[in-house]
Amino acid sequence: MTAPQSPRPSEWSAADNQPKSLAATYIKGMAMGAADIVPGVSGGTIALIAGIYERLINALGSIGPSLWQVFRAEGGLRGLLAVWRQVDATFLLFLLLGIASSFTTLAGMIKHLLDHQPLLIWSFFFGLVVATVFLLLTEIKRWSIGRMLLFLVGLISAVVISSLPIMTTTPSLPYLFFAGAVAICAMILPGVSGSFILLLLGAYDAVLEAVDTMNLSILLTVIAGMATGLLLFTRALKWLLAHYYQATLALLTGFIAGSLVKVWPWKVDALGTLDSDAIYNVMPWQYPAGAQWATTIGLMLLGAVLVSLLSWWGNRHA
Repeated sequence: MTAPQSPRPSEWSAADNQPKSLAATYIKGMAMGAADIVPGVSGGTIALIAGIYERLINALGSIGPSLWQVFRAEGGLRGLLAVWRQVDATFLLFLLLGIASSFTTLAGMIKHLLDHQPLLIWSFFFGLVVATVFLLLTEIKRWSIGRMLLFLVGLISAVVISSLPIMTTTPSLPYLFFAGAVAICAMILPGVSGSFILLLLGAYDAVLEAVDTMNLSILLTVIAGMATGLLLFTRALKWLLAHYYQATLALLTGFIAGSLVKVWPWKVDALGTLDSDAIYNVMPWQYPAGAQWATTIGLMLLGAVLVSLLSWWGNRHA
């Protein structure tokens, strides 16, 4: 089973916006949203495995001042439709609807599991990420010294980011704008979790609570920051994917492999006990509640099977 590669922009046709294809896009968006809620797991990883990553980057990278020229060339309603097609807006709309659905329906449940059953949810995502790394490694057609170095750069970068101390602060709205701009760049990069960046910046709890309570002032501020960061970041990534796809894939796979440090299931606090500050990795046999091999390995296998099925499905519906 290999991870599907997104089609080039010229290969996207009207068939990609048929109801069946859009339903698949919506479901993939839900999977991305569920992953983004968990600190340490990236929605970009899901997009890459599901075969929509390059299409997503190209669509986002098409948003910019040049759209005014596209609109002026036709004018009126025709111009608006031309802009809509230029940015692949139907695809983006259904993907965002899927992500939003996950955030509104799953945020509370995932937060509850992280607080009360961390070993179970981390085990599931650990298996998911391990399987993802193996799938993507098979996509590197020919390894060279340069690609191996890029893989190591991605891996080391993700490990360093995962090891940074978490900031404790009461975020203001300008700070939340900044946090959103930084986090969205991480969400787009497979292996670098946007929610973990929010956690590092001390904004994760505020954002998750705002989603639960529908605090529009916080939500709109974070969304504005995300939109700003997205427009500034995706152009560079779009160019890299267009010109150096295999090298960029090696770098992104390194990011995902490095994120395994963050999603390691067996964590304790500084005193070696279990509480909300359990962020330090230990060996399974050092875990206070026991390794729970049957449960943890079973959930890892479940995560690996699901990501393999998503990859297979992405090949059929990319």
